Amino acid sequence: MQKVNIADQLERFSEAWSPRIVGELNGQHVKLVKLKGEFVWHHHEEEDELFLVVQGRLRMRLRDRDIDLDPGEFLIVPRGVEHLPVADEEVHVLLFEPVSTLNTGNVRNERTIDSPVKAV
Repeated sequence: MQKVNIADQLERFSEAWSPRIVGELNGQHVKLVKLKGEFVWHHHEEEDELFLVVQGRLRMRLRDRDIDLDPGEFLIVPRGVEHLPVADEEVHVLLFEPVSTLNTGNVRNERTIDSPVKAV
């Protein structure tokens, strides 16, 4: 058992769209990720995802609307819901998602990360 300092962990990497595993509980990964620009439209057949904005502003595009998230706000994207994360400026996000979650969901491309880096 050890404490994790979110700010310290975020200082250890600079790559966007490259999540780092900073914890695990009950079959869920706790990940930190830096976002910049537009990701890819995708969905997850089996997994819900929680996006908690630590720093910056995240826009989650859905097919029927956009949801803007500021620091301290989170959004749970239910399984099966197509979404597109967008960060006009760099955004720091904490994610809770099942260990089985592939970052690009039902899409495979150059941003797909099969084995995220374990940071702690």
